[in-house]
Amino acid sequence: MQNVSTAKRRTLDFKRLFQAQLVVTALIMALAGGVSGSQAALSALMGGVVSILPGIYFVWRGLRRPGRQSKQNVLNFYQAAAGKFGLTVALFVIVLVSVPPSNPAFFFVAYVVAQLMYWLAPWLVRERSTP
Repeated sequence: MQNVSTAKRRTLDFKRLFQAQLVVTALIMALAGGVSGSQAALSALMGGVVSILPGIYFVWRGLRRPGRQSKQNVLNFYQAAAGKFGLTVALFVIVLVSVPPSNPAFFFVAYVVAQLMYWLAPWLVRERSTP
């Protein structure tokens, strides 16, 4: 006979955090497009992407196999953090070398504002129960 646990496991839902980052990136793109044209809006888009993609990677890599062993969870977390840092550096290099933003101010403003959304994470990230 199998032991069926009625306790539900809790996981974090990061969807609202990434949606907030996309919204602020879109707002900065609209502002940049209105002030300086489509090239500035493209620069803001690149800044937002450089911020959002490493965060998505971190969540995917760090939380993909939650186990019961805390040692494995900590290892996943550190590997995800190192990968996020490496991906951020790589994206900055790719963007700044191959496609230099026409308006670096909007590029960095979009990056910083999307990063600031992590300050709102306690209100944006919700727990969800899984069976």
